[in-house]
Amino acid sequence: MYKNLFTAIILFLQAFSAISQNRTASSTTLLNDLVKNKIAVGAAGSYSINGVVTWETTSGYADLENKEIFTLDTHIRTASIAKSMTAVAVMQLAEHGLIDINLPIDTYIPEFIQKHKTKITTKHILSHTSGIRAYRNESETENQINYTSLFEAYEVFKNRKLFFEPGTKYSYTSYGYVVLGLLIEKVSGLSYEAYMQKYIWDKAEMTQTGIEKREIELKNATTLYHRDDRGNLKKAKPNNLSNRVPGGGFYSTVNDLIKFGNALINHHFISEETFSLMIDYNNLKNVNSRYGLGFRLYGDEQNKNDIIGHSGSQTGTSTQLFVIPNLKTVVVVVANTSGSSSEVSKVARELIATSQQHD
Repeated sequence: MYKNLFTAIILFLQAFSAISQNRTASSTTLLNDLVKNKIAVGAAGSYSINGVVTWETTSGYADLENKEIFTLDTHIRTASIAKSMTAVAVMQLAEHGLIDINLPIDTYIPEFIQKHKTKITTKHILSHTSGIRAYRNESETENQINYTSLFEAYEVFKNRKLFFEPGTKYSYTSYGYVVLGLLIEKVSGLSYEAYMQKYIWDKAEMTQTGIEKREIELKNATTLYHRDDRGNLKKAKPNNLSNRVPGGGFYSTVNDLIKFGNALINHHFISEETFSLMIDYNNLKNVNSRYGLGFRLYGDEQNKNDIIGHSGSQTGTSTQLFVIPNLKTVVVVVANTSGSSSEVSKVARELIATSQQHD
């Protein structure tokens, strides 16, 4: 009897191991196909469940010409995933009573110009309903000017007419998040970088994340690539991210982004109540967007906040972060190639189902 039971247990464990290996192989194939199909030069993917990384892999090259392999430690631009980190920092200050997100933002930043009857609030900017316009032209998108402070970057757009009356529409803009960076500096008394280091990256033990700076060459940074409309891969012309730092000026690694997601789920940054406010899609009565306060809402129509996170797309990078709070799951896919964001996001979506099969 005991021998038969022992044999049955062994057979069950062997079968479970084979299924797990197949699922892992499926995840790896999804990532490898990004490189195999010339969607990206290099890529990395990972997912964690209950704080444990259950799968991670890389594919392709950080530098194709020199055959430098893309690794888990390769630094890549996060693009707009930076917005989620900035938003969390703002909500930390709100949670401590230092900011009321419903007050006009010039309450805290006297230099911020308010010409409209309806005043822009912190909440408007967090949710991209402020009316602050996006990049005006290609020269701003592919910026080559080095701005030494957030105020210098703010000077670029401070006098521009709003796109619409605050709170009436949704329009995505990285410039709005530059203003949030200024807000953090004004209220905290720290530089934006110092605040993010102490209260976001250090809290989540994100040791491979920081602000990209023109004057500092990162040892593990990937070469920037671009995929054009014809599907051709080529080196991208580097641009300067100093005009958008709080909205898209960070570097990181796939595993540091996993750590950020887990810190969110475990409420290491902010309380569960504050986090719930950030992912409430009804945060503005007149605007039904799929954006909360610093996070995109990816769930179905009835449950938009079941899956939250952020995508990122800028010169030399395509990124996707998914967080599923109820399932304690984080999925990240990054690639060192712009023009590939939809494919990178698709792989991340497919990895969600695969990751849950490991639970």
